[in-house]
Amino acid sequence: MANHNIPELFASQVFSEDVMRERLPKDVYRSLLHTIAEGSEIDNSIADVVAGAMKDWAIEHGATHFTHWFQPLSGVTAEKHDAFLSPVGGGKAIMEFSGKELIKGEPDASSFPSGGLRATFEARGYTAWDPASYAFIKDGSLYIPTAFCSYTGEALDTKTPLLRSMDAINREGLRILRLFGDTATKRVITTVGAEQEYFLIDSEHFKARRDLAFCGRTLFGAPAVKGQEMEDHYFGAIPTRVAEYMHELDLELWKLGICSKTKHNESAPSQHELAPIYGTVNIGVDHNQLIMEYMKKLAPRFGMECLLAEKPFEGINGSGKHNNWSLGTDTGVNLLKPGKTPEENKLFLLSLSAVIKAVDDYQDLLRLSSATAGNDCRLGGNEAPPSVISVFLGDELDALVHSIIDGSAYSKKSSKYMSFGVSTVPSIRRDTTDRNRTSPFAFTGNKFEFRMIGSAQNIALANIVLNTAVAASFREFADRLEGVEDFDKELSRLIRTTLKEHQRILFLGNSYSKEWEAEAKARGLSNYKTSPEAYEHFTDEKNVELFTSFGVMSEAEMLSRREILYESYRKTKNIEARTMVEMTLRDFIPAVSRYVSELSDAVNSRRAISAAIDTSVEVELIERLSALLSRAFVGAKELERVEKLAQQKSSPEASFYFIKTVNPKMDSLRAIVDEMETLTAREHWPVPTYGDILFSVR
Repeated sequence: MANHNIPELFASQVFSEDVMRERLPKDVYRSLLHTIAEGSEIDNSIADVVAGAMKDWAIEHGATHFTHWFQPLSGVTAEKHDAFLSPVGGGKAIMEFSGKELIKGEPDASSFPSGGLRATFEARGYTAWDPASYAFIKDGSLYIPTAFCSYTGEALDTKTPLLRSMDAINREGLRILRLFGDTATKRVITTVGAEQEYFLIDSEHFKARRDLAFCGRTLFGAPAVKGQEMEDHYFGAIPTRVAEYMHELDLELWKLGICSKTKHNESAPSQHELAPIYGTVNIGVDHNQLIMEYMKKLAPRFGMECLLAEKPFEGINGSGKHNNWSLGTDTGVNLLKPGKTPEENKLFLLSLSAVIKAVDDYQDLLRLSSATAGNDCRLGGNEAPPSVISVFLGDELDALVHSIIDGSAYSKKSSKYMSFGVSTVPSIRRDTTDRNRTSPFAFTGNKFEFRMIGSAQNIALANIVLNTAVAASFREFADRLEGVEDFDKELSRLIRTTLKEHQRILFLGNSYSKEWEAEAKARGLSNYKTSPEAYEHFTDEKNVELFTSFGVMSEAEMLSRREILYESYRKTKNIEARTMVEMTLRDFIPAVSRYVSELSDAVNSRRAISAAIDTSVEVELIERLSALLSRAFVGAKELERVEKLAQQKSSPEASFYFIKTVNPKMDSLRAIVDEMETLTAREHWPVPTYGDILFSVR
């Protein structure tokens, strides 16, 4: 591996604040910095100057094109590239880039998901520069992060509502801070760092399986003789090929200013994790999209494919994305940091109360933000949080919260040093609380970790929900506290009342247990086990009121997103069902038929030698496999029939039809084919097995 000067490499492909300071006139630099820091509208008069500096810098770094980079409602990013080249006559050309081109783009909006907001013939859409997310260079183009909307102004992307939600929590958060006498803070900021889990498998195995190629996950597969039961992969030595890939991935991400910090083996064989340092929410979302892109892009260089599906292999752990969300100020104050005396830190307690209230009031929206067909395969499987939302505070904070509710004395746990009993090993300070990996929403010191999001998902919606829901709590608190005669007394009463009213959402125990599911039901918590059940509640009256009151999303934008969620679920299951039918009819049945014919020929040959030769084993295999072949054919044709019926239904109706009718048919067909796999000679099985795939990367 080549040596690199990492500090010089870091953000070398980013039009960062340092680059702006160096290349822009002081007044332009200050104006742009003001726009970024305070979320104000950019001064159009400086756009040409900024564009010129961007172009010159980009060309110096090898760029020939620019693109407005945006995040439509397809779940992935989009880009259309234009050259800086501009003809000037006489067979000559110059490189130019105007402020107008920087600020505004005009991609075709007709082919992106709109959920009914736009008709196919209504093609016009606009992209608008997001100055708060730095431009960067990738593959010879200048990438300009942008928002994306329709000709009539509706948001057709994830970034626009996210930026609106950031404005909402800023406005209401400032109201709270002013009540505490803070006049220095100009902006309340939410930050996020998304830990990303993923699988790496051999490219040849990927290419040999149509389910992996078309669906990103295996739809068939008998368990390997070894899975993860030995617990020898987690935090184990990283295989050489994987280590080389991780090193290259780090370098590429560092160039883009993405602070990839941690890498390790995860629980399942061939599973790994990358964790970045947190950043402001809009940048954190952009960075996570780039992380996923580069994970998939770089893997083939090392003879591997990266799988981001939530459950690529049945029977072993799937992959999630831990959304570490926090709340702070532009002056460096973390509002979710308890401090040494959290019982006296009223701003922290009010902020904590706001989050607890937000999660309880909008638990349906948080569940919805993690709801996809792929994540349904993972949630609640004793490897990931269940579909019930709860908040884990840890022993110390939980005791403090309940002392406030009960009006009892609070006895703070003292942090103790823990000795390993070995003279050469230093004692270490033990945290006052343990971690709870079963909780969907856990407090982890100065932030909350939302663990339900699927590994392939865009994290924007979850953070839109968190930002807006907490903004609603702050708004209600500010309305109550502003103008009161005795602020301290009313503040204490508000904190206690809020915690008491929303304590049902707090849970310290094992969220995997059946007992918790029953207790959660008794507490009145929601439990939407499938994605379509969650989608139904997107446009409930209280949720429409939440988003429309802050201008984060209009009701039309919410309805369109609900339709897109249903449609995405239906399309995903359509593809999976059709893939299962095709693999069964064109791969498995022919292969097993050939094996049965070979067995039959062997029986006949042995009987021709002597009628006394025992062929009972072969005969039993032939009978069992022949019966399974018949069942597989019937199952495939039945699955084909119900899948075609699903296509005739609207997206919402089709989604529930899949849950009730199609998914059970898929499960049944899988069970038949997986049993055939266990009885068929390896050389006759037409696709790589779980054992082949999961233990081949070294």
